[in-house]
Amino acid sequence: MTDDMIKEETTPAQEAPEMEDVLAEAEVINRNGKEKESKKKLRKLEAEVAEAEKRASEKEAELADLNDRYLRLAAEYENFRRRSAQEQERIYGDAYAAALAALFPVVDNLERAAQFSDGESVAKGVAMILKSVEETLQKLGVTEIEALGQTFDPQLHNAVLHIDDEAYGESEIVEVLQKGYRKGDRILRYAMVKVAN
Repeated sequence: MTDDMIKEETTPAQEAPEMEDVLAEAEVINRNGKEKESKKKLRKLEAEVAEAEKRASEKEAELADLNDRYLRLAAEYENFRRRSAQEQERIYGDAYAAALAALFPVVDNLERAAQFSDGESVAKGVAMILKSVEETLQKLGVTEIEALGQTFDPQLHNAVLHIDDEAYGESEIVEVLQKGYRKGDRILRYAMVKVAN
């Protein structure tokens, strides 16, 4: 055998370490390939998670905006409902006041007739009618504004005459020329009065 042949021939014991080296190297290459593939999958999953988080954030913002719009719309509706109820109450009050105010001239005429009637029976009849009308007004919640002997109040009284008389106090109402009426806080008609001093 030649020296070259001796060199080329190797024993199985010599081949085993070389094979182990090849296998180890193949395993390292395989691990590196799997690691690269795993890193690639991880980056892809991270990108998908980031995209999902972005979409979720956008949906949360959209939901918050819709919720805000809903709350505003609900508040606007509640304000509209309250204003409508107030407007309806005001219109009803105005119509009610106008209807009641139409009765006042009748009451005035009945009062005048009761004062100046010659016959006893006529005066009694007019007084009964007047009492009936006053009871009706009372049932409707209408009350007479106190005036005679009271201090003049421009919120309740309409001064049409003025006298200087030391027998009366400052701004004292000495005569009621026409009765005033109110329903609750609403003045239906101011009392027409004569005021002293």
